[in-house]
Amino acid sequence: VQLQASGGGLVQAGDSLRLSCAASGGTFSTYGMAWFRQAPGKEREFVGVISWSGGSTWYANSVKGRFTISRDNAKNTVTLQMNSLTLEDTAVYYCAAGASRWPAYESYQYDYWGQGTLVTVSS
Repeated sequence: VQLQASGGGLVQAGDSLRLSCAASGGTFSTYGMAWFRQAPGKEREFVGVISWSGGSTWYANSVKGRFTISRDNAKNTVTLQMNSLTLEDTAVYYCAAGASRWPAYESYQYDYWGQGTLVTVSS
């Protein structure tokens, strides 16, 4: 499975941004899809995950109520809608797939990773 994340950029605090992850080479609709992020000097952290059907989602407390994950299995894409961005949201964002259990919050549980897209939030 190949994952390609896109949509990152430079935004101001309070703005919104939408990230996308396009999947190819596998059975996308059977995978739970997750987003992680890694800020400079910090470890990669869980952001949120969506089930294979899109019917269930889980979010980190730090983004709950501000971020929304959705997916389109017909287009093999998953989207991370980020609202009310803060300086603390600055990070490289990664999409991931292939966890063998649901829900999976740890990066080591995922087999497939996108290349990451940088989100920078300025004041």
